[in-house]
Parts: sequence; structure tokens; C-alpha cells
Amino acid sequence: MTVSTAEPSSIIWPTMGCGTWAWGNKLLWGYQPSMDGELQRVFEQCVVAGITFFDTGDSYGTGRLQGQSEKLLGQFSQAYGGANQDKICLATKLAPYPWRLTPQAMVKAGIASRERLQRPIDLVQLHWSTANYAPWQEQPLLKGLAQLCQRGHAKALGLSNFGPKRLQKAHDFCQNEGIRITSLQVQYSLLSTDPVSKLGLKELCDQLGIKLIAYSPLTLGLLTGKYGPQGPFPPGIRGLLFRRLLPKIQPLLDTLQAIATEREKTMAQVALNWCICQGTMPIPGAKNCQQVQDNLGALGWQLDSGEIEELNGQAASLPQTMVQNIFQSR
Repeated sequence: MTVSTAEPSSIIWPTMGCGTWAWGNKLLWGYQPSMDGELQRVFEQCVVAGITFFDTGDSYGTGRLQGQSEKLLGQFSQAYGGANQDKICLATKLAPYPWRLTPQAMVKAGIASRERLQRPIDLVQLHWSTANYAPWQEQPLLKGLAQLCQRGHAKALGLSNFGPKRLQKAHDFCQNEGIRITSLQVQYSLLSTDPVSKLGLKELCDQLGIKLIAYSPLTLGLLTGKYGPQGPFPPGIRGLLFRRLLPKIQPLLDTLQAIATEREKTMAQVALNWCICQGTMPIPGAKNCQQVQDNLGALGWQLDSGEIEELNGQAASLPQTMVQNIFQSR
């Protein structure tokens, strides 16, 4: 698997990572503690295969399970002793809640995450930009993240849901604090191309030496081919969203299916490979070992320029279908 090292943080970036939003989330993903054994096998299978980057957040987990994703990753990484153990990267996002207003509040939150992870945080990230509602809140929180790195609680600093203007401001601020921004993650898929196609984030990230991470690369499962416009639909909120969106995105799904058939791949594997071809690291989720195997099928090959152009054309021709993250800044 192709990797590159980002200095000075020494994070080893695999071609693809693993998102753990579902690990503890009952509301959207139906998590139950009885799943923990399978999730540990998912973790181990990922690491053995070279998927060593795991993305989580201190807000992941619903109700009394808040922080459950971090706790599970901490337990699994402590118990693991196999191949690629030294390459494991546990990346967490700290939420800029309204009551987190000072650098110290962020330091306190980071220390709590470190305790749940049972190790220093490999990559600590600001979960979203506050530019859309409280721009003054952002710099104190960035200062707190920088202090987490300076005090050894975290090894590197990243951002999430920042647009180019706020990214440049954050970059300049952190540089003055003596800390480099290592990564930026944004919602990016064939149904959410705006961060790259309209905001130009890839070019700016390349210029600043920042790794661009694509979260929700399968758009909650819409791009997997598992669901048709007539159903069956997943339960809950996802089902309501799928009923509204699936009829509108059928031309794109048809193109994905045609390429997948020709390539002897799945639609999800084609969608993930497209993200990789755009120069991003996708972080699809996995709740069971079969999903890990499906995700791994996106690696070791590459879409050709004609296929990419066809997919880009279909994505550009769609109406504004996918609900964008409301915290994504400009």
C-alpha cells in the first residue's frame, strides 16, 4: 500500500483510513455494546491490511455512550500486538461546543480524549469551524489545540470542515503559535464535490503541505448500490434522506454500476477509488469484517482518465442533492 510521511508529525498516511462514527452511535447507525467484539475484529483486520488511520471524535456516541468510539479505539489499540502496530494513528476531533471558549477548555477536552484513547492523541482536530456563527471563538480553540501538541498530549494538529479562507487564517495563526496544520478533512464524495470543485481546497492544501481527508466518501451508503429508489431503505433518519435523494441521483448510480461491472468491482469500491484518484484519503466506515473486505477492494488499482471524466460529468450535472454540512466554512 502506498504511504507517505508528513513531517514533522511523522504520521504515516495510508491510501485509505477508517471512520468510526458508527462505533457508539445508536441513533443513526444502530450501535449496541454487543457489537464490540466484531468491532475489535474490524480494527484488527484494518491494521493488518495497512488501514492504520482511524478517525473518531469526542462527540461520537449518543447519550450516555458519548465518547464510546474513543474508548473502543483505546481498548482495541492497547490489546493489539500484530503487524503494523507501530503505524496505528488514532485521530480524534474535539467539538467547539458553545461552552468551550478558552484555550484551557480545549486542553481539558483533549486530555479527556487522551485518557479514553489510553495514549497521546496522534492527530487532534478541531471538529468544525465556528466561522458561520461565532468566528471569534475559533482562535482561542486553535490555541488550545496547539498547547495540546506543545505539552505532549497530541502529536499533530488538524482541522475539519474548514473552507479556504478560514483554512488560510488558521494556518497563519497556528504558524505564529509554532504549530503546523497537518491535515484537513471535509465531506467529499461524488455527491459532495463542492469542497474541491468550487472551493479549491485541494490546491490550497497542496500549497500549504496539508493532507486532504475525505469523510463520508460513500455518502451514508447512498453510493454503495445497496438501495434503490423503490427501497428497501435503511431505518430512521437515513431512510428519510434516501427516499428523497435516490430518485435524483439515479443517473450517477447507473454510471457507477456500469464502471463497476466492467471493472468487476462494486459500486462502493469505484466511488472510493474515485476519491483516491482526486488526491484525497477517504475514510469510509466499517461495522463488520465484510465491510472491511469491501473497502479493501478499492485499493490496488486505479480508474482511468475516461472513467474519471465520466463520473465527474455525472456528478456536476446533478442538482444540489446531498445535504451539506452546515458547519463547512468558506
